Amino acid sequence: MKILVTGFDPFGEDKINPAIEAVKRLDDEIAGAKIVKLEIPTVFGECAEVVHEAIVKHQPDYVLNIGQAGGRYALTPERVAINFDDGRIKDNKGYQPLATPIHEDGQNAYFTQLPVKAIARAIRGVGVPSVVSTTAGTYVCNHIMYQVQYMIDKEFHGLKAGFIHIPFLPEQVVDRPDTPSLSLADDVKGITAAIEAIVKMDGKEDIASIEGHIA
Repeated sequence: MKILVTGFDPFGEDKINPAIEAVKRLDDEIAGAKIVKLEIPTVFGECAEVVHEAIVKHQPDYVLNIGQAGGRYALTPERVAINFDDGRIKDNKGYQPLATPIHEDGQNAYFTQLPVKAIARAIRGVGVPSVVSTTAGTYVCNHIMYQVQYMIDKEFHGLKAGFIHIPFLPEQVVDRPDTPSLSLADDVKGITAAIEAIVKMDGKEDIASIEGHIA
């Protein structure tokens, strides 16, 4: 099995992005699966082009996108992506879409193929907080999750994909009082547990349990 794992570069006022920092520190093989690591730009449209190129090149069985969600306290596997771009800030190329569909011929929303409940439970099992999320937002994180699902719908029919948001790093909240953070070591531990769950649950239905949610 081969899993393409992506992380965004820094954006906004932050000089670091825990997503790519965690991805770079993943083992090259997890639970028998080969891990292909990829940094992607925090840019609408362009991030999808980079991922599409990597899918064609590496032919992965799964794509797991990782992104930063400042203000969340836990790793949050995302259940659904929506066909909607609405940037709270400009992306790294200065583009700020407002209430714009991602694809006119795409579904209003796509659900992940990943076992998000099993993933959340596995992450908590290694001592890292995790809950299932039902919103990936409307910025570039939702954009790439939707774009990969659109690729699955239109082109890569056997591919499975999903997204996990991770919190700020401690150094990012020095001037953000009362804002949660998580260490890079815990990010790596949690993402590793998530990948182990993906491999273990391959070909199986997600577990039947209540894993909580972030609205």
